[in-house]
Amino acid sequence: MLELSTLDWLVLAGFALLMVGVVVASMRQKEEDTTDYFLAGRNAGWLVIGASIFASNIGSEHLVGLSGSGAESGMALAHWELQSWIILLLGWIFVPFYWSSKVYTMPEFLERRFNPQSRSFLSVISLVSYVLTKVAVTVYAGGVAFKTILGIESIWGIDFFWISAVGLVVLTGIYTVLGGMKAIMWTSVIQTPVLIIGSVVILVVGLDQVGGWAEMERLNGENMHLMRAASDANFPWPGIVFGSFIIGFWYWCTDQYIVQRVLSAKGIQAARRGTIFAGYLKLLPVFIFLVPGLIAHALQAKGIISFDSADQAFPTLVAELLPSGVKGIVIGGLVAALMSSLASLFNSSATLFTIDFYKKYKPESSEQQLLKVGRIATVVVVVLGILWIPVMSLIADVLYEYLQSVQSLIAPGIAAVFLLGICSKRITPTAGYVGLVAGFVLGMFRLVLLPFRDAIHGTSIAWVVEMNWLYYCVLLFVLVCLIVIGLSFVTKAPTEDNVRGLTFSTLGKDTLQDVLKGLDKWDYIHTAIILGITAFIYWRFW
Repeated sequence: MLELSTLDWLVLAGFALLMVGVVVASMRQKEEDTTDYFLAGRNAGWLVIGASIFASNIGSEHLVGLSGSGAESGMALAHWELQSWIILLLGWIFVPFYWSSKVYTMPEFLERRFNPQSRSFLSVISLVSYVLTKVAVTVYAGGVAFKTILGIESIWGIDFFWISAVGLVVLTGIYTVLGGMKAIMWTSVIQTPVLIIGSVVILVVGLDQVGGWAEMERLNGENMHLMRAASDANFPWPGIVFGSFIIGFWYWCTDQYIVQRVLSAKGIQAARRGTIFAGYLKLLPVFIFLVPGLIAHALQAKGIISFDSADQAFPTLVAELLPSGVKGIVIGGLVAALMSSLASLFNSSATLFTIDFYKKYKPESSEQQLLKVGRIATVVVVVLGILWIPVMSLIADVLYEYLQSVQSLIAPGIAAVFLLGICSKRITPTAGYVGLVAGFVLGMFRLVLLPFRDAIHGTSIAWVVEMNWLYYCVLLFVLVCLIVIGLSFVTKAPTEDNVRGLTFSTLGKDTLQDVLKGLDKWDYIHTAIILGITAFIYWRFW
């Protein structure tokens, strides 16, 4: 069992008191309507937006899963953590469309661009994916981490995994329900530095133990390279380059989970600068989450530490390497990662259900009724997430692979429809809706067949599951694009009024003026710095 010193407990207690204080302060600022509860009154500044985007993205699956992937496959998955430039696309290109349209959700935006059917279908896809992947994966990874770090097998006959996992979910659900989006945004400002500090400590101590960066590189060998051969079974470079972009574009530019932070901005300028700040923060995960996995691999090769599975790499580093007084910071960071990502997810799910389902079918509902429904929806998502954990625990040995596979099957259809719909006003409502359905059906077709890979080997459909998952992702994106473009030539085009302000060519002059008047040289300078750092990392680890 891990022994925590008095200083460790004081650090954790201080962190907990700060969190409670922020939630209480948020509760005292009474939400008058759904804009207050779901979008923090559309008054968030760039600092809060950037911190919230980063904290929402980084969950316990990053500390556990990303470190585990570093220990197992090296730098291969770093491509997903070098997507600051895609966050910049959100701020520079997509923010004007989303923010100026004053929508609450991404499905609502699709309804304005295409039709109500597109809105409903995207809402269903989003809610299902949130419960089955993000909630369950985050909670499961958190449970594994705390059980490994603290070394507690059970309490009162109950597996400690369930005590820690369920306890943190319930705690996060309570402050999400009570505080709404304001609590989430402001607790992210606290959680982000705690998360970063804790992870940096692991990085520094781990490098010292392994004998420095050069020794770590030597012991990891070929795993230090970002690019693998095109024939690589898991991470071929063409699949990595194009597949990671498709998944990244879907996640950063179209997913309610992330975009809701931008929709909370007090203006286009604040939203853009928030994404620039998030772009800086997003450069960190490769070094503070993935590199510790490389360190763990090197330390195990030297016989300094030992762990049974890759997912235990990060928890083992915490339990065996950190000095007294520092463990509290790292554990606080882990708690912050878990709570921030779950809180964002709970609120986004509640927003989707309340705005895209309840309000749509009961438009006469008062603002107070909608707030009540939003809180109830959050509770339901919490419960469903907990109920799904036993299913996820059955495939814990491939947890991160499972998450990647599901995202690679959901992302292509949504990404293609959003991208084409904004780029061209000729894309029709029918084509957009059919593209969403086709992408989802073709993606789920592979997902359903995956458990039966051995049984269908040698049959005419075996290629569906035997194709590399990244190549399948790219193929799916291309197919949906062809379907959408083809149908747009044979179905009725939308009128100019129907797409005004929703495509590049129809963006209003007022919106363009808002974009231009908020620009100054520092927006360009910081954007160039982020792109330059990203390019340097690719050159260094090519």
